[in-house]
Amino acid sequence: MNIFALFEARVREALGALVRSGHLPDGLDLSRVVVEPPRDASHGDLATNAALVLAKEARTNPKALGEALAAELRGDPRVVEASVAGPGFINLRLAPDTFHDVLRAVLTEGEAYGRARMPGGKVNIEYVSANPTGPMHVGHGRGAVFGDALANLLVLAGRDVTREYYVNDAGAQVDVLARSAHLRYREALGETVGSVPEGLYPGDYLVPVGEALAQTHGRTLLAVPEAEWLPLVRETAIAMMMDLIRADLARLGIHHDVFFSERTLQPALPALLAALRERGLVYEGRLPPPKGQASEDWEDREQTLFRTMEFGDDTDRPLLKSDGGYTYFASDIAYHRDKIQRGATELIDVLGADHGGYVKRMQAAVKAVSDGGASLDVKLCQLVRLLRAGEPVKMSKRAGEFVTLREVVDEVGRDPVRFMMLYRKNDATLDFDLAKVVEQSKDNPVFYVQYAHARCVSVFRQGREAMPAEDFSRGALLQDADFALLSDPGETEMMRLIAQYPRVIETAAAAHEPHRVAFYLYELAASLHGFWNKGKDLPQLRFINPVDRNSTRARLALVEALRGVIASGLSVLGVTAPEEMR
Repeated sequence: MNIFALFEARVREALGALVRSGHLPDGLDLSRVVVEPPRDASHGDLATNAALVLAKEARTNPKALGEALAAELRGDPRVVEASVAGPGFINLRLAPDTFHDVLRAVLTEGEAYGRARMPGGKVNIEYVSANPTGPMHVGHGRGAVFGDALANLLVLAGRDVTREYYVNDAGAQVDVLARSAHLRYREALGETVGSVPEGLYPGDYLVPVGEALAQTHGRTLLAVPEAEWLPLVRETAIAMMMDLIRADLARLGIHHDVFFSERTLQPALPALLAALRERGLVYEGRLPPPKGQASEDWEDREQTLFRTMEFGDDTDRPLLKSDGGYTYFASDIAYHRDKIQRGATELIDVLGADHGGYVKRMQAAVKAVSDGGASLDVKLCQLVRLLRAGEPVKMSKRAGEFVTLREVVDEVGRDPVRFMMLYRKNDATLDFDLAKVVEQSKDNPVFYVQYAHARCVSVFRQGREAMPAEDFSRGALLQDADFALLSDPGETEMMRLIAQYPRVIETAAAAHEPHRVAFYLYELAASLHGFWNKGKDLPQLRFINPVDRNSTRARLALVEALRGVIASGLSVLGVTAPEEMR
C-alpha cells in the first residue's frame, strides 16, 4: 500500500472534477504533479504541488486553484483537513484510519511491503570493474557497495537488473602485472631480486602468483624471451587476481552476474568502426586545441573522429591512435553497444570520481549507437578518507601502496562497511573512521539502526515472557489488534514514517540514490528509540503492559510493522538485521 500513489491518483481525480465543472481547461500536463511528505511534519501528513505547477498553464492564480482543489479533496472521507499554504501548496491531514490501513498492509504483505512496479526495460549496472592488478582498496569498496545496493534497490522497485563487472584485461597495465609476477616467479625459484624496480607492482600479493608459476612451469620460463612468457604469465596473473577480487567482494556479500572481458571486444572493433562510418557518424578531421588545459584527446593531426558533439558532447572524439590502434573510447563504445545488444535499455556505470570527463562522451555514444533507445547514467563515487580516531590510516604493507578493502572488512565487519559507505551521497567525499563505526552509540548510524531492529525483536521476547498465554504472531495481531489505541504523537510519527517506505523506495530507485534508504532508516530508528525512552518515564506508553492486553497488542502490531520495514531497508543496503546486539 502506497498512500502517496493513492492520493496522487485522488488529486488527479479532483483535478478531473475541476475540468468537468469548468474551473480548469482540459488537456493539462499533469506529469509534474506529485504528492509527497510536507517539509514540516506539523503542516500535515501529505502535500501536493498540483496548484503551483498547473496554474500558469491553466491561466489562473495558484492560490485560487489551490483553494478550489482543496475544496474537492475535503470531500474525501480519508481527509480531515486540506489547507493551502504559501504560493499554492496543499497540505493534507489524514484520518487515523488511513495509517491503520497502512499497518494492516505491512502485516499482510510482509516482505512484499515497499515493492514497486516501476516501468522500464532491462537495467545493466556495471560496478567495481577494478583493474585486475591487485587486491581491492577502500575506494573500490565504495563503488562496490554503492553499485550492489543500487541493484538491490532497483530489484525491489520491480526492475530486471544485471550486475556486471568489466575486466580490464587488454591494456598496458596487465603487461606490467605480468612482468611484476615474473619477478616474483624468479624469486620463487630462489633468485634474490632485491627491491622491485620502479614501474612494477611492489605488493606482496603477487608472491603466491610467482609460486604458482614456479610450480606449474618450473624453470622453463627463464629460458624463453619475454614475448613467449608474457602471455602465459599474464593469463595466470589475471586469473589469480580476479580470484582475489571475487573473494574480497564476497566478504562484502557482493556477487556479479557477468564478468565481461575487455579482450573479447577486440575482434568487434573493426566492425564497430565500419558500422559507424556507414551511418555517417565517423569522419576524418582535426580537433581544435583545448582551451585552458591539456587534453589527452588532442593531437595536431588528422584523425578518425566520432561525431559525439551531435549527441551532446563538448567535442568530437578520436577512435584511432596515431599508431593505428583503437582508443579506449572505441573499446568503451563497443562494450556499451554489446550491453545494448544483450537487451539492456538502461545502462548505469558506477565509476571513481576521476572519471568525470568520461560522462558526456559515453552518454553521447550510447545515444548514438542505440538510436536513442538506451540511456546511460554515470554515478561517480568520491574518495574515501580512511581514519582511525580522526587520524589518517597508514598504507598496507601487503598491498604496498594502499589499505586493502579486505583489511578494513576484517577489522570492523561487513555491516559497518556497507552501511557507512551508503550513509553519504556517492558524489561527496566520505570520512570512514575505523574507531567510530564500531561504537555502540547514537552517533554510529549502523549500530543505531541495527539496534532498533534488535530492540523490536526484544520487545516480543519481553511480551511472551510477561504474557505467555498471548498469541503475538503477525496473523493474530492483524486479526484483533485495535489500532485506534495508537493515539500518542510518538505512535503517529512511527506510523507516518512506515507509510513513507514505498515512496522512499520509488524515489530512491528513480534517482539511483540508495543513500536515501540509509537516511530514512536512521529516522525510523530514531522514532522507535524516542518512543521507547518516553516509556521509561511514562509507564502507560510502554510497549508491554501486562494489565492492558489491548494496548499491548496494538503496540506490538506497530512494532512488528516497523521491524519489517527496517529489515527490508537493511536488506536493500546489504546489511544484516540482527535479533540481538552484543
